Amino acid sequence: MSLRTDYCGELSSADVGRTVTVAGWVDTRRVHSEHLAFIDVRDHTGVVQVVVDQKVDARSEYVLAVTGTVRARPDGMVNDALASGEIEIADTTVEILNEAEPPPFPMHDRTDVDENIRLRHRYVDLRRDKMQRNLRARAKVNSAIRGAMEKQGFVEIETPMLIASTPEGARDFVVPSRIHPGDFYALPQSPQLFKQLSMVGGMDKYYQIARCLRDEDLRADRQFEFMQLDAEASFVDQEDVFAFISEAVADATEAVSGERPAEIPRMTWQEAQERYGSDKPDVRFGMELNDITDLFGETESKVFQTPVVKGICMPGGADELGRNAIDDLTDKAKRWGAKGLAWFRVRDEGLEGALTKFMSEAEIAGVQERLGASSGDMVFLIADSRRVANKVLGLLRLELGRPPVNEGGFNFLWITDFPLFEEVIDGNPIPAHHPFTMPHPDDVEMLNTAQGDEWLDIRSQAYDLVLNGWELGSGSIRIHRSDVQARIFEILGIGPEEQQAKFGFLLDAFKYGAPPHGGFAFGIDRLTALLVGEENIREVIAFPKTQSGSDPMTNAPSPIDPAQLDELGLRVLPRQD
Repeated sequence: MSLRTDYCGELSSADVGRTVTVAGWVDTRRVHSEHLAFIDVRDHTGVVQVVVDQKVDARSEYVLAVTGTVRARPDGMVNDALASGEIEIADTTVEILNEAEPPPFPMHDRTDVDENIRLRHRYVDLRRDKMQRNLRARAKVNSAIRGAMEKQGFVEIETPMLIASTPEGARDFVVPSRIHPGDFYALPQSPQLFKQLSMVGGMDKYYQIARCLRDEDLRADRQFEFMQLDAEASFVDQEDVFAFISEAVADATEAVSGERPAEIPRMTWQEAQERYGSDKPDVRFGMELNDITDLFGETESKVFQTPVVKGICMPGGADELGRNAIDDLTDKAKRWGAKGLAWFRVRDEGLEGALTKFMSEAEIAGVQERLGASSGDMVFLIADSRRVANKVLGLLRLELGRPPVNEGGFNFLWITDFPLFEEVIDGNPIPAHHPFTMPHPDDVEMLNTAQGDEWLDIRSQAYDLVLNGWELGSGSIRIHRSDVQARIFEILGIGPEEQQAKFGFLLDAFKYGAPPHGGFAFGIDRLTALLVGEENIREVIAFPKTQSGSDPMTNAPSPIDPAQLDELGLRVLPRQD
C-alpha cells in the first residue's frame, strides 16, 4: 500500500473534505497552544500545513506520513505565497517514518551557505527548493533534446568511455589497464572521432547525450566531467546543422521557460571581434567597439600613433566611476595586454582628461561624435594592434556593462566563419580547432598559396552557438576529402608516422568511403544554468566537484590501496614541479 495519496504542493481548495495522506520532511513546526501545533510538511512539489497535537515530537527534517482531512484555512490565515496556502490538513494521524539530526544549514534558499558545507552534505542540500527546481529543469532539458533529435530522425548511439588517448592527450584522464600492464585507457574528452566513424558506418544521423571528461582548471562554467548534446549528420552543409541544433535548443528553452526563442541570428567571427571584442559576444547591452583610427591619421600625439585606435562609451560613467575605479581598470587593461588605457569624462564643454592637451580640437570633437558620447558619459580608448585593441576593449566592455545572467531574456547567437588557424609561430600556423575542420569553400585554394600572416585569413567551416555571452558549444563541417586532409596535415607538420599513430583508425576508415558530414556539440550544464538564471553550473549538477576539483562528500580524489597499485603495476612517486 502506498505511503501517500497526494503530493503536498498539489493540494488545493478543490480537495476540501477529502481524506488524504501526505509524506515528506518537516519544514517548520510552530506551537500554537498547549494542545495545538502546526507543521509544514515538504516534498518536492511544495509544502502543506497540517494541524497536529502539540505533543507530536516532529522536529526539523523528520520524515513523516500524515493522514487527515483537507479543510479551508480560517479567515485571515490564507498564505498566498504557497500553492496550497488556501487549505490545511486537520484531524490528523502522524506517523514518524524516520528521525533526523538537525540539518547542517538552514533549508531555505534565502540563506547563504558556504559551498563546501553544502557539497559535503549535498544529499541535504538537494532538498532545498532551488536545487529541486534546477535539477528538474535539467531533466526537462534532457527530455526535450531527446525528443527534438528523434523527431528529426537522429539515432541515439552510445560511444565508449575507455578509449585510446586523444591528440589533446595532455588533458586526458587516464585509466591503467590491469590485464595490459603498462598500458592505459583514456576517458573521452568528446566522442568526436567515434561519431565521425558512425558517419562512415552509414548511420546518417547520430546523437548522444554524452558524458565527457577533461582534466583542466575548474571555474564557474567548467567541471572535470560534463554533459553535452553530441550530434553528427551525413550529407549536410552548415545550414542543415544550424537547423537541427536550433530545433533542439528551442525545444529545450521552451520546456523550461515556456517561451520559444525566435530564429537565431548570425554573426561572423570577424564582425564579433570588431563590434564586441569577443568570439562569444553578449549582445544584451550596447557599448560596442568603434574603430576611430582615421581620426588620428595625422595626430601629433605619440599615444595614438599606432596601427589601430578603438573606443567604447559607457553611458553615465563620468559620475559613476571614481579615480580609484579608473586606476583599477587601467591596471586590468595592462594585465590583459594593453600598454595603457586612455579615458575621458564627457562634460557639456567636451572631453575632460589628461590626454586632451596632446590632442587637436578636431580629434577631441571627433572622438565624442564617433562614439556617440553625451555629457555624463565616460569614454575609453585603446591604441595598439587591432588584436590587442579588440581583446582589451571587449573585456573592459564586459567589466563595465554586463548584466546579471538572468536579465534581458535568452539571446542566442550563431558565430560563423572562424579562422582555420589562430596564430603563426615561426612561420608555422597553429590550428584553431581539431585538424579535421573543413576550410571555407572560398578559401581552400589559399592552403597552397598562403604565407606568413596570410594563414590567419583562411576561414573555416566552424561555428559556435552563444547564449548571453556564454559559449554553449561548437561544431564544424568535417574534412572528408583525402587531398584536403593530407594538405592540412602537411601544413601542421604532422608527418605520415604521426598521422598513423594519432589518427590511423580514422584515416583507414575514410579509405572506405566517407560521406560529407558535419556536427555540433553543446553543453547541457551551461544551457540549463542559463535557462534557470544561475551563474555557476555547479548549481544545476547533482553532485559536482568544488573549484579545486575535490568532492567534500566522498573525499575524492583519495589515495588508492597499495594492493590495488601492486595489481596494476603502479607506484606513486613524489610530484616533480
